[in-house]
Amino acid sequence: MKNSIKVERAKLNLTQQDLADLISVSRQTINSIEAGKYVPSTVLALKIAKVFKVPMEEIFELEESD
Repeated sequence: MKNSIKVERAKLNLTQQDLADLISVSRQTINSIEAGKYVPSTVLALKIAKVFKVPMEEIFELEESD
C-alpha cells in the first residue's frame, strides 16, 4: 500500500511527532506507515485523513500486489 503521508505532512509543516501526537500514536508508528512497513487500521487511517482534511483514498492507495 502506497501513501502520501510525508507529502501531506509537508503541506502542513508537521513533523512525524506532531502527527503522532495529533492522532495519539508513537512517532515510530508514523515512520513505519510512511515507509510502507505497517498498514494502518481503518480507524487510524481515518484519523490521519481527518488531520489532513482529505478523503482517506487521497492518502492511501492500493498497489497491484496488495
